[in-house]
Amino acid sequence: MSQKPIIYLDNNATTQLDKRVLDVMLPYFTNSYANASSNHLAGLTIHEAVENVAWQTANLIGAKAEEIIFTSGATESINLAIKGLANQNKKHIVTVATEHKAVLDTCHFMENLGFEVTYLPVGSDGILDLNLLNESITDQTLIVIVMMVNNEIGVLQDINTISAIVHAKNALFMCDATQAVGRIPVDVEKLRIDILALSAHKFYGPKGIGGLYISAKAKVKLIPQIHGGGQQRKLRSGTLNVPGIIGLGKACEIVHAEMEWDQKRISKLRDDLEKGLLQIEGSFVNGSAVNRVCNTTNICFPGVNSERLILALQHVSVSNGASCSSVTSEPSHVLKALGLSDENALSSIRFSLGKFTTEVEIEEAIERVLGLVRQLRL
Repeated sequence: MSQKPIIYLDNNATTQLDKRVLDVMLPYFTNSYANASSNHLAGLTIHEAVENVAWQTANLIGAKAEEIIFTSGATESINLAIKGLANQNKKHIVTVATEHKAVLDTCHFMENLGFEVTYLPVGSDGILDLNLLNESITDQTLIVIVMMVNNEIGVLQDINTISAIVHAKNALFMCDATQAVGRIPVDVEKLRIDILALSAHKFYGPKGIGGLYISAKAKVKLIPQIHGGGQQRKLRSGTLNVPGIIGLGKACEIVHAEMEWDQKRISKLRDDLEKGLLQIEGSFVNGSAVNRVCNTTNICFPGVNSERLILALQHVSVSNGASCSSVTSEPSHVLKALGLSDENALSSIRFSLGKFTTEVEIEEAIERVLGLVRQLRL
């Protein structure tokens, strides 16, 4: 008896590797295996390929190639960006209560080093109060950290206005754009972002590779967190993950060319899914239904435990929170920040679609969820 294929609706956790990305990576595991830091012909050839990826990555986000540092992913990028500021005179950080744990936990670490951190609340729609932000920035504020797209509810913050407020107060602005890059247009120059984190596996690239954009202004302030061979302008030492870097570059190239089409198709599928699931009595969308990315909906099914529903769905892959914290049964800190009760937070499911999601899969997912919610409420 053959197993039913997985209907994968957890693309905010990770995406399927695009075959075109895999194809360009494979030679760098076999024939093109030289170290990118070696000064012989084979190494210099690899170095040139890596430099091209820096350009591809920069091109996707409106940056310059020399402003890109390759990391193991967004979590490392965030750690380097925040901890790298530890030797500055200003000791105040402003961030948001709904940030990813990579930001929040790193900020908690900075508190242990003597930094003061302000964690700003959000409204029931997940949107940051810009007046409160403005009031929270002092002459001692070193950096303000606001994510572009929330990983659990898909809500978009007004990054353009936020960066203007931050720079008017002479602070640095950092943006965790992990859920944005590759899904919506991002331009660090137009948005006046000083530091930006991204990760390839969120837009059909390989796991274990990401990037950190560092503006010239921010670069002079950062101290490295990994010391060794002095690679990447001494900001991140270590032998480069060349196959991963090549995969990142190809993923950037593909999403840059296909993003507009993907947005339209995914948005329709998300809306169809949401419409179908909101037939369930008492169900509602968490966060703004207007200011959000096209692939995500987070829906509360009151009276239904999300963990039980996820297990019962079997071959339909969904999530009840961030993938990094889904092993716990604690209510989501994001949903709690929106004002949800523990019970409703633990009754919420995140559905995140991708470019490989099909209409047939959406129809089946709706049917499965509708039937199981009715069963679990009995």
